[in-house]
Amino acid sequence: MDFQKIWGTIKSGVKVFWQWLKPYLIQFHHWRKRIWKKYYVNKILLLLGLVFVLVSSIYLYTLAKASNVSALKSGMTQTTKIYDAKGEEAGSIYANKGTYVELDQISPYIQDAVISTEDRNFYNHHGYDIKGIARAAVRMVTSGGTSGGGGSTITQQLAKNAFLSLDQTFQRKAKELFMAIEIEKKYSKEEILTMYLNNAYFGNGVWGVQDAARKYFGVDANQVTIGQAATIAGMLKGPSIYNPIDHPNYATDRRATVLSVMVENKKITQEEADQETKVDMASMVHDTYQNSSSDYRYPYYFDAVIDEAVNTYKLDEKDIMNNGYKIYTTLNQDYQKQMEATYQNEALFPPNAADGAMVQSASVALDPKTGGVVGLVGKRGEHVFRGFNFATQMRRSPGSTIKPLSVYAPALESGYKPDSVLKDEPQTYYDAKNYDGTYQGEVPMYQAVAQSLNLPAVWLLHEIGLQKGYDKAEEFGLSLSKSDNYWGLALGGLEHGESPLTMASAYSAFANGGKQYTPHLITKIVDSEGVVLVDNTKVKSKQVVSKDTADEMTSMLLGTFSNGTGVQANPYGYTVAGKTGTTETNFDATKANDQWIVGYTPDVVISTWMGFEESSADHYIEGTSGSVVGQVFKAQAEGILQYTNNTSFAVADAYQTGGQVVAADEVNNQEDSSDKWKEDVSDFGEKAKEGIKDFGGKVKDGLDKAGNKLKGFWNDLTGG
Repeated sequence: MDFQKIWGTIKSGVKVFWQWLKPYLIQFHHWRKRIWKKYYVNKILLLLGLVFVLVSSIYLYTLAKASNVSALKSGMTQTTKIYDAKGEEAGSIYANKGTYVELDQISPYIQDAVISTEDRNFYNHHGYDIKGIARAAVRMVTSGGTSGGGGSTITQQLAKNAFLSLDQTFQRKAKELFMAIEIEKKYSKEEILTMYLNNAYFGNGVWGVQDAARKYFGVDANQVTIGQAATIAGMLKGPSIYNPIDHPNYATDRRATVLSVMVENKKITQEEADQETKVDMASMVHDTYQNSSSDYRYPYYFDAVIDEAVNTYKLDEKDIMNNGYKIYTTLNQDYQKQMEATYQNEALFPPNAADGAMVQSASVALDPKTGGVVGLVGKRGEHVFRGFNFATQMRRSPGSTIKPLSVYAPALESGYKPDSVLKDEPQTYYDAKNYDGTYQGEVPMYQAVAQSLNLPAVWLLHEIGLQKGYDKAEEFGLSLSKSDNYWGLALGGLEHGESPLTMASAYSAFANGGKQYTPHLITKIVDSEGVVLVDNTKVKSKQVVSKDTADEMTSMLLGTFSNGTGVQANPYGYTVAGKTGTTETNFDATKANDQWIVGYTPDVVISTWMGFEESSADHYIEGTSGSVVGQVFKAQAEGILQYTNNTSFAVADAYQTGGQVVAADEVNNQEDSSDKWKEDVSDFGEKAKEGIKDFGGKVKDGLDKAGNKLKGFWNDLTGG
């Protein structure tokens, strides 16, 4: 760069600017002379300037203090871990950090090369370099903005990498400066250099000098040659451009530059630099780096944990990934493993569409007693880090699974009973029909629920009032739009729809005596120094419906799996309650866009959805919910329920009682009494048979005796 030429350009520009500004300054000077003394404008302007500087300094100082500089080192040396509901380690977060090594494990050549090129006054300043800032200011002026960068010390770069974004703005530069001062107060120069070298990025997914040495030269960081050290240091300026694997020519030129600077700073001799410059870069490259698994064991569950930390608790993803947090969750690893095993079984899912599109599905398992998500699978196919999660982010029409929420629960609250008779016939105010196209005229509520009949649901919503159904669905946590306030609300025809997580949460009220807890995955987050950042151990709950209403609803929903649309999905050996749901395509009522099934016991709620990512004339599902998505639900439930307490339902299946709400143990006792009566009748019959047999024997004996006497009397008369 020709500095004289640049300086001449600056002088010419300043001269032109001055000629333009001078007349205005003269006018301002005359105006100032007239009123200056009267209004003390000079003092006011000076005071305003000082106030601005003071306020800015206080803001930046406060920001630096709030950055938790004290946890910087511990965060770098520790990995963020996720713990399950039992407090056992479940895995670790995928982090942008490499193998952390102490300074004595890093070659002095690397240290000298980095200090020479990045911050030659590193050991003499207090986090900032006035000369460097001045040089950067000149570059900013000549480039017309902040894009020129530079002027940052190693401490400032560490602050930027650890706490700030990479954008080149005056605000970021100011924050960087104040944070660097705080870092210098807390750590020694050796600690700062160690953290910087372990936290720097070197391209090809490699962080830190130890992994960089392994990736590019096949040696540890304490074994590199001078030339290799210069190459590693050179990559800091642009890891994607100057790494020797992708761009060996650029890396060679950059190495020569670093070596010359090291000579200038008297870290090596010219002879050493010349010798290293002659070494062919390609001949040095040897990749022995092995990316240690991050143990991202349950990818979709962990994705949802990060999403909740970012969206609900406003934590920064970068901090979560890199600062060595301990994240405690509601995860049940036994449940999660069973769910993931189900989703690995391709035989449970329909084949791909003709164009290769995969049928998607997602499931959530939730503890109704706490609202904690105990298991979650967000998608089929290849996992993409924090990609779209159907279990938590999807919004699709829930179909008939909405009926208990928007129709039957509010109807029960309005005085209806499971054995109440409903109209099962077409209505003039809304065009609807049952799945099979038939209707019966009248049907008891518990059968309408189990058989998922549409016409009785629409009629009943009309009877109790549309607004009552709409309000109750919102109480259950459904995110309805104003356009959803119509009769189609009875059948799940929503503008946007819901996720499996939302539906699992809604049904948890039926499983938990009408009480619903806020659904969540995180219970606590602790930073690397033990400071509690998030405490969600006391989760809020609300009484959505009464216990009596929840019991009445459960008695009907048990019929779904015993006599209704979910018979094929009933997990073998277990009793569950719940509801199926389907949304039809707009071209064929026998084909579905979405299939749902939500099932529960007092211990767990499982919500499963299936459908294509984009529904179309070529992307649809054939078959009923019970026979298609129901098989995924069934497999999961059979796997999960074996690990639960197998808590029994408090009420009996309405099909057993003709719609009467009866305690489960009473029905069992009645069954036992009936069996005893049968045994008593059998015993009585046997005893009666024995009595008759005994009576007949006695009669026979009596007749024999009488016959013998008559026979003797006759012989006496005849002399025989």
